[in-house]
Amino acid sequence: MAQSGAEYAEQVQYVAQSRAKGRSLRPLKALVPFLKPYSGRIVLAVLALLTSSAATLVLPAVLRGLIDKGFSVAQIAAISHYFLLFLGAAAVLGAATAIRYYFVTWIGERVIADLRKAVFDHVLDLTPAFFEVTRTGEVLSRLSADTTLIQTVVGSSASVALRNVVMFFGGLALMFVTDIKLTTLVILAVVVVVIPLILFGRWVRTLSRESQDRIADTSAHAGETLNAVATVQAFTREDYERRRYAKAVEDSFTIAVRRTYARAGMTAAAIFGIFACIAAVGWVGAQSVIHGAGGIPSGGGLFTHAISVGQLVQFIFYAFLVAGGVGAISETWGDLQRAAGASERLVELLTVPPAIAAPLDPKPLPVPATGAVRFENVEFRYPTRPDSAALNGFSLAVEPGEALALVGPSGAGKSTVFQLLLRFYAAQQGKISFDGVDIAAADPRAVRRAIAMVAQDPVIFSGSIADNIRYGRPEASDDEVRAAADGAAALEFIDQLPEGFATLLGERGVTLSGGQRQRLAIARAMLRNAPLLLLDEATSALDAENERLVQHGLANLMQGRTTLVIAHRLATIQRLKRIVVMDQGRVVDAGSHDALVAKGGLYARLASLQFSGARGD
Repeated sequence: MAQSGAEYAEQVQYVAQSRAKGRSLRPLKALVPFLKPYSGRIVLAVLALLTSSAATLVLPAVLRGLIDKGFSVAQIAAISHYFLLFLGAAAVLGAATAIRYYFVTWIGERVIADLRKAVFDHVLDLTPAFFEVTRTGEVLSRLSADTTLIQTVVGSSASVALRNVVMFFGGLALMFVTDIKLTTLVILAVVVVVIPLILFGRWVRTLSRESQDRIADTSAHAGETLNAVATVQAFTREDYERRRYAKAVEDSFTIAVRRTYARAGMTAAAIFGIFACIAAVGWVGAQSVIHGAGGIPSGGGLFTHAISVGQLVQFIFYAFLVAGGVGAISETWGDLQRAAGASERLVELLTVPPAIAAPLDPKPLPVPATGAVRFENVEFRYPTRPDSAALNGFSLAVEPGEALALVGPSGAGKSTVFQLLLRFYAAQQGKISFDGVDIAAADPRAVRRAIAMVAQDPVIFSGSIADNIRYGRPEASDDEVRAAADGAAALEFIDQLPEGFATLLGERGVTLSGGQRQRLAIARAMLRNAPLLLLDEATSALDAENERLVQHGLANLMQGRTTLVIAHRLATIQRLKRIVVMDQGRVVDAGSHDALVAKGGLYARLASLQFSGARGD
């Protein structure tokens, strides 16, 4: 079924709508499917964590025994026993900590690698409609900065938080065993400290999300500018772009400083509150030791019981472990908040539905495909321009093996015809068929495999020349690659390069001229050997001599193959038997070059402007 404009708008605005939702730690649940495959290692990491925590909790009891037994000759055997216990606990603590660190770090690296692949795989399935409202730099920021935050939590902070939770509850339980009254005082103090932590945590969560958004803005701006650096320099706009980027960086810095200020305040409040409580409770405990040791009557109140020095030291040790647990949790809480925000943004990407998806039961294309194309009363509006029809009642039939040109002024809808054929968008009304099969009922990938395209501004990747030509058919042999390059008139410059077909190209083919990039794209399309060929002014960047050679190669390629040509230079299509003239999304005329010129319509006016200009009239 063709999708309506409203459905398209809903898809392309999905990310913006998602950001308006309430924020919490719930987005971290999205990591569960990525953690499940490694549940065995997670169990081992948790066991190691519990073991190291238990070893840590044993140490205060050993210290109490050493203090209460006293350092005397009579107790030398008992003292040696306690030192051996201390050494054994330390050995267990070291080994368990190392095991925990290994497994937790491995899980963090593995989960983030899987998450990055999942996001990238999903983004590759999203159509151009998504990228009309989402900048590429923002997506790259999600794949780098956001996944790094999550890696910090999965591979470190989560383990630290869990360990400190265990230490908190374990230490608290042993504090009750050591002294109930002092523990009650500690609990009251902790409640007082936790309240401001909750308030600070909400502030940090909001600032963390805003900080990551600003980082994404800087990445998006930098990517956009660097991808167009030649244009920036040609128009001497370097200073303007520097100011724009500097402003984006400063905005990011300002938010980061506010976030850091909030986290610093939260940490200071937690540390001071906890240790102030420990000091107060320690003072009460010291009074109990003094009253008990001196036989001083307490008269009721806080000092109604006596405790030993070793018992007080043990209690304070446990209190420090509990306080340290709370302090560490306050530190990792900020990381959890930031990771929750990062997870939310990644989940937004993972849950954006592709505007074009394969049906549950796709219809296969005929084998072999012939490339017959038919548009029947097609209407289409781009999601970002719902009030303007790019195609309006467009109908066209192209027979197998026919070569047909689409001409018309800018905005007539020529490129939209290619976009719909390639299933980058779906028509809101009408039907498009390929070899008699409605492409809306077919697998988009199957339709695209039957098409080869040469764009006006061809994309060249940073691999070798052979890799770029072979991109459309990876299994092609070296001889087939060379034959395609020969047909596209590309051998002339490839054979002159020191490494020939193995020559590595820079990003976007910056080491090649425009004409050379165009010829490589034509060679790629030739090697594709698809039944339908789409040429978007494929010779526009060539000089007269190379254009003649490429036109000869294209003529060979077009034999027995359905070909649609978008032409702006009418001289390149005069030989075609049928030229379709488009205007405002409709077919307004069709025929040969001579017949259309004789009619005196839109085509005749375009031809007059071009050919009279070429003669210098």
